[in-house]
Amino acid sequence: MESRQVERQAAPDTEPSVRQPGPEIELLVRDMIGRVADKWTMLILEELAEHGTLRFTRLGDLVGDISQKMLTKTLRQLESDGLVLRTVHPVIPPHVDYRLTELGLSLSEAFCGVWEWAEKYHAQVAQARQDFQSAALPRSSGRAVAAQDTDSGT
Repeated sequence: MESRQVERQAAPDTEPSVRQPGPEIELLVRDMIGRVADKWTMLILEELAEHGTLRFTRLGDLVGDISQKMLTKTLRQLESDGLVLRTVHPVIPPHVDYRLTELGLSLSEAFCGVWEWAEKYHAQVAQARQDFQSAALPRSSGRAVAAQDTDSGT
């Protein structure tokens, strides 16, 4: 991390027209990647972007296989970052809606590239996984495999 800062400080001397982000931007990027890189956040962003405003239960159904506790936790995190707006309607029983904010929509659009990449390279990834599994089959099981995988040529 220190070497990056040294490189950034050196960059203006060699490339004065390229402005390097400060440490606060790097920190934000790392923080946001950490927050949205989990599968639940990505799936919630996708469903809200696709369907607009959703009730808590419907959102959970669309995401699928997520506990209420994890859905609540993830939505609160998204809300705290300004990505999701939570609206409570004063009726009995309570009616709570969630929708993406403009900030959330912009982040969702940024992640569209991941979905496009997956569509484009799905067959190649599937083939690579199959090739890897096929190559792994002839290997011995147990300790021999562990020794082969960790052997550094000694």
